[in-house]
Amino acid sequence: MISLDPNLLLGGFALVNVWTFMLFGFDKLRAEAGSWRIAESTLLGFAFFGGIGGAYVGRRTFRHKTRKQPFSNQLHTIAIGQALISAAGIGYWLG
Repeated sequence: MISLDPNLLLGGFALVNVWTFMLFGFDKLRAEAGSWRIAESTLLGFAFFGGIGGAYVGRRTFRHKTRKQPFSNQLHTIAIGQALISAAGIGYWLG
């Protein structure tokens, strides 16, 4: 069985969330400057792979992509999916 260090997992999640937060801020700066942008698929990808918290905090902090559709729906779908998977995993672990 593979043993995962909880500190390593928490550190990884923290890093992905900080990076995702920074990407939202950087994309907002680029949008205001009229420069090239970070692809929405990149932002959603980082959210999908553990950075959902950083994505939501970045959206709120930078007021970026808050009304953009279908981006908002896709981000909410990722969050709901991760919540369901987490709940199932916790239920399995506790059961």
